[in-house]
Amino acid sequence: MVLVMVFGVALLIAVLLSGLAARSVLSTSLLFLVGGALVSDGFLGLIHITPDSGIVETTADLALFAVLFTDGMHVSFPALRRAWRNPVRALGLGMPLAFLGVALLTHFLVGLDWTTSFLVGAVLAPTDPVFASAIVGRREVPAKLRQLLNIESGVNDGLALPFVLILIAAVAPAGHSEAADFGTITTELGLGLLFGVAFPLVVIRLVRLPLLGAAPKLQPLLPLAIGVILYAACHLTHANPYLAAFSAGAVIVAASPEAREAFEPLGESLAELAKFAALLVFGALLTPQLFGDLSFGGYAVAVLAIVLIRPASMMLSLVGTGFDRKERLTAAWFGPKGFASVVYGLLVLQSGIPHAEDVFTLVAVTIAFSIVAHSSTDVPIARVFRVEELAGIPDGGDAGNDGGGPRPPVGGRGRGAGGDGGPEAEGTGGGAVSPRGWPHGRSGRRPPR
Repeated sequence: MVLVMVFGVALLIAVLLSGLAARSVLSTSLLFLVGGALVSDGFLGLIHITPDSGIVETTADLALFAVLFTDGMHVSFPALRRAWRNPVRALGLGMPLAFLGVALLTHFLVGLDWTTSFLVGAVLAPTDPVFASAIVGRREVPAKLRQLLNIESGVNDGLALPFVLILIAAVAPAGHSEAADFGTITTELGLGLLFGVAFPLVVIRLVRLPLLGAAPKLQPLLPLAIGVILYAACHLTHANPYLAAFSAGAVIVAASPEAREAFEPLGESLAELAKFAALLVFGALLTPQLFGDLSFGGYAVAVLAIVLIRPASMMLSLVGTGFDRKERLTAAWFGPKGFASVVYGLLVLQSGIPHAEDVFTLVAVTIAFSIVAHSSTDVPIARVFRVEELAGIPDGGDAGNDGGGPRPPVGGRGRGAGGDGGPEAEGTGGGAVSPRGWPHGRSGRRPPR
């Protein structure tokens, strides 16, 4: 109950300060992270959470699943077919370069063996959709840039997982690690994709049958039911839940856009709650002892991974694209590390491989630095684009080609058209009901930061 009380107090404070956060570098995400650290054993000692506590894995896992599920609903396949080259370059060139760069730094600055160093690179390679949303949700940022960051952060988690599992198996002593051969990994990814595509399609077909259909007030719960069943099915069958979540969200919006409109307010709120809970629990792990266990070389890797490796790899991958210099710099900076890396770091810790604790410590400190750096810089960077918009400077001719990138506005961290978190007109979200049982109209909401 102490943890529940702490979460409630932090949530209340976050809501009360959200207006200030909309106008400053204050971040509600950082508030939960700091709150978790303050009540942990390292400071006030109100809650006792260790990396091997089940609540750590569960909250991070749920948060990542929820965010990927809602992020999938912001993918527009028609827009992606028109502008697939930039995301492919970021995923096919930028991500491997970041993977390699972090591995090289880890080997030479921390002194870990090559295989373990590449494991660190794989864990820290994906960017996080939770904290990337701090910039992709701001409409003053050019649409093609939002689309790039949204798709990159949503897809790269699933791309990194096979490498994490394979490298864990490679580092583990003979007979020590659970089976994680290529066939097993391929099966898990394939099942995740199959579940994520097939199950939503079946449910959407069912809701369109003449004898079935969702009542207006229960319509938002249908996508939620899909997500809950998918989450349980993936864990029962060892299918990849993150690939299933993202693909399910994308299938729902492609097969039934009405479903997204009905679910969006509820889904975004649930994803925010899951994110805040995971941040609070993760913050409780950030004790003085954890920071004291990291060597100077480890701190150098954590900082350079954020300020050098990600920016350099993304800048290289975007050479020759239609992005101007300001857009390339923004894309290069917003490569936050978050819940995907937390989950993968916990997999390493629970595997019992040599240097598992060293790897987790390095990953945890890097994520903490990333949250502080990225969640406090979205407002100043977005305002740069807003100034250009007010001055009448074109953003590259992509207006209206959103590609599903922006998140619809909700009260929070300055994501409205005005750039300062002011209110925006909202649709009713409860208009006439279509023959398929889904309401017409848009909610026009997006999540707080």
